Amino acid sequence: MNWIRQRVLSREILSGCWLNLGSCITAEIAANAGFDWLVIDLEHGAGGHDSALHQLQAISGTPTAPLVRVAWNEAPRIKRVLDIGASGAVIPYVTSVAEAKQAVAAMRYPPQGIRGAAGITRAATFKGVGGAELAAANQNVLTVIQIETEAGVAAADGIAAIDGIDVLFIGPLDLSVNLGIPMQFDDPRFRAALTTVSDACRKHGKAAGILLGKPEQVERTVADGYTFIGLGSDGAVMAQGMAALAGAFKPYR
Repeated sequence: MNWIRQRVLSREILSGCWLNLGSCITAEIAANAGFDWLVIDLEHGAGGHDSALHQLQAISGTPTAPLVRVAWNEAPRIKRVLDIGASGAVIPYVTSVAEAKQAVAAMRYPPQGIRGAAGITRAATFKGVGGAELAAANQNVLTVIQIETEAGVAAADGIAAIDGIDVLFIGPLDLSVNLGIPMQFDDPRFRAALTTVSDACRKHGKAAGILLGKPEQVERTVADGYTFIGLGSDGAVMAQGMAALAGAFKPYR
């Protein structure tokens, strides 16, 4: 999936969805639904490394770019998901320029970073790697940094200026909690944070991203300057759909 980073940095509006069930079946369904990208969630999702591999395999037969959110900003976690074929990684809870630089280094092979090289991996199609392949990987891998704290918002301009940071992605629930206004997404403080991140991305030629819960939020989010937009999750769709089906029997209980 070598196209994803170039299209992100062109600030094309790209749609995505979260995968938190750990299911290769729902991953395949979502990939065939028409999203540009999907995020396999290893931070809060039900799956682990093995199920992430199966989801990546399910997505690989589609045009959708597969990303993985790691549980924390640690080089070994990032290296493992890239080796199994993720087009990029989502790094949660980045609060400073130093932490963002740490993530970029983990995403790239030397001399640009510290990612360990291994030839017999799914990312290398089990054929081994040479200098050209390593350079291509450094050029194509997508680095998505999550902004989920007041400190992260304050550092947004410095983070967006870093070469190798491609998306500053708002984690709306955590950000609202850390601002002391849980789920108050229309609060002026939350709206100001959105503007700060969007302005930093526009200034430095990066993409601003966010996860939404409702389709009717998309129009305003695009107007706010966000171009890397996630909407919902496989878990939410399943829960809402099952509740609707069960609700048909409510009058008879």
